Amino acid sequence: MLLRNRAVFARGLRVCSTRLMKGPAVVAARPISDMSEFRKVFSNAKHIAIITGAGVSAESGVPTFRGENEKWRKWLSQDLATPEAFSRTPSRVWEFYHYRREMALNKKPSAAHLAIAECEARLSKQGRSVVVITQSIDDLHRQAGSKHVLKVHGNLMETRCVSCGHVSVNRRSPICAALKDKGSPDPDVADAQIPVDKLPRCGESDCRGLLRPNVVFFGETLDSHILTKVEKEMETCDLCLVVGTSSIVYPAAMFGPQIASRGVPVAEFNMNITPKSEYFT
Repeated sequence: MLLRNRAVFARGLRVCSTRLMKGPAVVAARPISDMSEFRKVFSNAKHIAIITGAGVSAESGVPTFRGENEKWRKWLSQDLATPEAFSRTPSRVWEFYHYRREMALNKKPSAAHLAIAECEARLSKQGRSVVVITQSIDDLHRQAGSKHVLKVHGNLMETRCVSCGHVSVNRRSPICAALKDKGSPDPDVADAQIPVDKLPRCGESDCRGLLRPNVVFFGETLDSHILTKVEKEMETCDLCLVVGTSSIVYPAAMFGPQIASRGVPVAEFNMNITPKSEYFT
C-alpha cells in the first residue's frame, strides 16, 4: 500500500516544510513541455487524478498565504492554524478563519476550477473518470461543478464541535454575531478578544460546545478515511495532473512523487518550478 509507510507521510500529520522528506526511492524524471505529446497521454488515460492546491484559487482572488500574504496581522498563517493556537486564543484564530471564510464566500470559481470540472463532465460521458484531490479548503471546486472531490485538509465551510464532535455544513455570514466585521488582516488592528461563550457554538441539543473550523490544523493528523480514499486513487490512476500547488505541505506534497514512482505520467501545471518538479514527466 502506498501509504503504509507512515514515516514518508509524516504519520499523516499536516506539516509545512521546504525540505524534501525521506521516502521510497523515486527516479528523477526528465520533464518535457511538448503539449502534443501530453495530449496523446491524456487521450489514452482512463482514470485521471488531479492534485490541486491554493494556486488554483489564487486567480479567484483567494490569497495563497505564501509570500506577501503569509502573514495575517503580525502572525504567520501557519502559526495561527494550529491546535495550540486555537486552545490558547480561540478568538484570534476564529477572527483569522472568519476573514478567510468571508473572503471565500464572496469568490467565484477560476478558469482552472471550471476547466477541471468540465474535464470531469466530458470524460464521464466517455466512461473515463476524474478525481480531484485538493489541499484547498474553500468550496470552489464544488461550485465549479466537480463531483468527485477529496479534500485532504478539510472544508472551511464546515464546523466541528470540540465537545461532541458533530460536523455540519455552515455557510452563514457572519458565522456568529460577535464576529461581524471582525478579522481584518491589517497589522494595526487589535484582537477583538471575543469571550469564548460568544464564539460559534454547537447547535446540537444540550451541547453548546465551542465550534472550530472543520479543517486540518498544522500538526494534526489528516482524516484516515480521506487518506484511504486518496491511497486508492493513487494506486489506480493512470495519469496525474499536479495543478497550482507549491508542494511544500506534507503529506500532500508526496502524492505526486508517489504516483510517479509507479511509472505513471505526472504533468505539473504551475507558474514556477517547485521542490517536486524534478519527479514529474
